[in-house]
Amino acid sequence: MDHGDTAEPDAAADGSDRPIEDYALLSDRRCAALVSSEGSIDWFCRPRFDSPAVYARLLDPDAGHWSIRPTGPFTSERGYVGDTFVLRTVFTTATGTAHLIDTFALGPSYEAETGVRLRLASRAPRATLRVLECTAGEVEIDFDFKPRPEFGLVKPIFTTVPGGILATGGPVRFVLTSPIPLETDDSAHARVTLRAGDKLRFVTQSAGLADEPPSTWTAEAVDAELEETIQGWQRWSDAHPTWDGPLPHLVRRSILVLEALRYQPTGALVAAPTTSLPEAVGAGRNWDYRFSWIRDASFTVQALAAAGSTEEAVAFFEFITRAAAHYHPRSPLQIMFGVGGEHDLSERELTHLTGWRGSRPVRVGNAAWLQPQLDVYGELLDAAWQLRHHLGHLDATARHFLTVVADAAADQWGRTDQGIWESRGAPRHYTYSKLMCWVALDRAVKNAELIEVEAHEALHFGPDILAARQLTPEDFNPVKLAPGWAAARDRIREAIETYAWKPGIGAFGAAFDGDDLDAAVLLLPAVGFLPGDDPRVVSTVDAIAERLRAGRGLVRRYETGTDGLDGDEGAFVMCTFWLAQALAITGRVERAREVFEEAAACANDLGLMSEEVDTATGAMLGNYPQAFSHIGLINAAAAIRDAERLSGSRPSRS
Repeated sequence: MDHGDTAEPDAAADGSDRPIEDYALLSDRRCAALVSSEGSIDWFCRPRFDSPAVYARLLDPDAGHWSIRPTGPFTSERGYVGDTFVLRTVFTTATGTAHLIDTFALGPSYEAETGVRLRLASRAPRATLRVLECTAGEVEIDFDFKPRPEFGLVKPIFTTVPGGILATGGPVRFVLTSPIPLETDDSAHARVTLRAGDKLRFVTQSAGLADEPPSTWTAEAVDAELEETIQGWQRWSDAHPTWDGPLPHLVRRSILVLEALRYQPTGALVAAPTTSLPEAVGAGRNWDYRFSWIRDASFTVQALAAAGSTEEAVAFFEFITRAAAHYHPRSPLQIMFGVGGEHDLSERELTHLTGWRGSRPVRVGNAAWLQPQLDVYGELLDAAWQLRHHLGHLDATARHFLTVVADAAADQWGRTDQGIWESRGAPRHYTYSKLMCWVALDRAVKNAELIEVEAHEALHFGPDILAARQLTPEDFNPVKLAPGWAAARDRIREAIETYAWKPGIGAFGAAFDGDDLDAAVLLLPAVGFLPGDDPRVVSTVDAIAERLRAGRGLVRRYETGTDGLDGDEGAFVMCTFWLAQALAITGRVERAREVFEEAAACANDLGLMSEEVDTATGAMLGNYPQAFSHIGLINAAAAIRDAERLSGSRPSRS
C-alpha cells in the first residue's frame, strides 16, 4: 500500500483525528494494539483487552503513544508478514528507506522438553517488539515513547536502567529496551540517523507494582522471539484448511482476526478491541466493545466451522456456557461477559478524554449487559446444535445450562425486549427475538439426546422454586421436555407468521408493531425458519435491499428513528454480508456475489474491517477491527460458495 500523501515533519495527524482505516492490529491473544501507517502505536491496553489503556491517543491527543517515524517527508507502505500479525511498514524518504517491524511476542509454539504443541500464545511474554532497519541510503528517525496509563490520567516518571528506561507511575511499570540513549521529560525521546545496514531493536514489557521489573532484552533475544512469533502465527494458519471459496485472501485474514480477538486464557471472543469509536461522528453513539457477547456464539461457531477452526469454535462455546452456567430462568439471561467471565460490566464515562474526532462521551463498560435480549437463547442452542458432533460428552453443568436456556425461551418468548441492536428506546416485540426463540426450541428438540440430564443430575434449583413452578428435578430431563418445547416452538411460528408478516409492504417487519424493517430479519432462511424459495422470504429480502440499502450498496441495520437515540449512523458491514448471504440462499448467486464484493471492499489494505461505514465518504466508523464484520464475511463467502456449487456456476478465485 502506498499512502500517496507525503507526511511532513512534526505534522502527523493526532491519533484522535486519524482515519480508523489507517490502523493495523497487533495481538498476543491477551491484549491488542493499533499502529498507524506512520509508525505510531496509538491504542494499547494491558494486560487484557478490556484493561485501561496505556496508549490512548486514538481517543485524545494527550493520552499516550509510542511513535517511530522519519523526521522529514516520507511515504509508507505496509503489510503483514504472511499469515501473521507481524506488521512491516516501509518508510521511503528522499534520502533512504527504512523498515519497521511491529508485533507482540507470542512465545514458544512447542514445549521444549516434550515437544508437545502449545496453544497459540499460551506462553506469550507480554512484550511489544519493534525492530527498525535502514535498508538503503540514510534515514533520520524521531523516536517518542510516551506511555499514559489509566487512559491518560498518569504521567510516569522515567529513570535510566541498564539497557533502557523504566517508566513508573500508576498500577504498572514499563521497561523499555533501547539500544540508543534517550532524553526524558514528559516522554522518552531521541532523534537518530540510520544508514544502510543499521538495525535498532526496541522492546517494552510491564510489571505490577508488587513485581520486579523485567530485564531488558539482548539483540539476539529480540531476533529469536521475532522469528518464533512469525512461525507461531504461520503454523497456526497452516494447520487450518485452505479456503476454497470467494476472496480467499480476505477470508484467511478474517479467520486470523477472530483468533487475534479470542482471549487465550478463556477462549472468550471480544467484539472489538476498542471503545468509543463512534457510529457517527459527534452523535454520542459511542460504546465499549471489549467484551464477549453471547449472540456472537452461533455466528462465530458457523464461521469458524466453515473455516475448519472447530477447536476454536468449541473453546468459545465452552467459555460462554461456563460464564453463564449459574443461570436460572427467573429473569433474562445476561447477554455479555468480561473476557474472564465477569458479569458486572457497569458503564461509566471518561470525561477527561476528548474522543475520536471530538466524539464524546468516551465510555468504558457497557450498560447493555442489563438489557433483556431474547435472541441469545437461540444463538446459544444453535451453536450447540452446530457443534453437536464435536462436543463429545457434555458435562452436567453444560447440560443443565442448555436445558434451562430452552426452558427460558419457551417461557419468555412472548415478552418484549430491546432486540439484537440493543435499542435504548422502549422495548418491542422484535421479530428477530421471536425468531431466535424459535431457533432455541427447534435446536433443543433436535438436540435433546445430547443434553439429556439424568434425574440425579437435575438442576440446582432450590425446592422453593421447584415447588412454585410445580416441577420436580426429573422434569428437567430434556427428552421429557422436548414435546413441550416443540409445542412452544409451534406457537412462536404461528405468532411470527401472523404478526410479523406485513402484507402492506410485502415483508416480515422489524417487530410485531409498525411497518419498519430490520436487516436481522434477513436471517429467516439462514436459520431454517422458512426455505429460501418461499415467496415471503424472497419479497422480504427485496424489501430490505430496497429500503435499507444506502450509498455504496451498503445496508443499514434498521430505519432511522427507531432505536431511541439521537442522530443517525453509518451502514452496518455485517448487515451487508447478511444481504449477500440471503441472496445466495434465495438462489440469486450472481447478485449475492456483487453485494458480497461491495461489502468486502470496506476492508482496508490489511484486510481489516470496522463495524460501520460512512456511506458518503467510505470512511470507517465504529469499533475496530469488528469481529461481527469478519464473521459476516466468512459466513457470506461460505453461503456463496455453497450456492455456486449447487448451481454449477464456476467460482471466481479473486
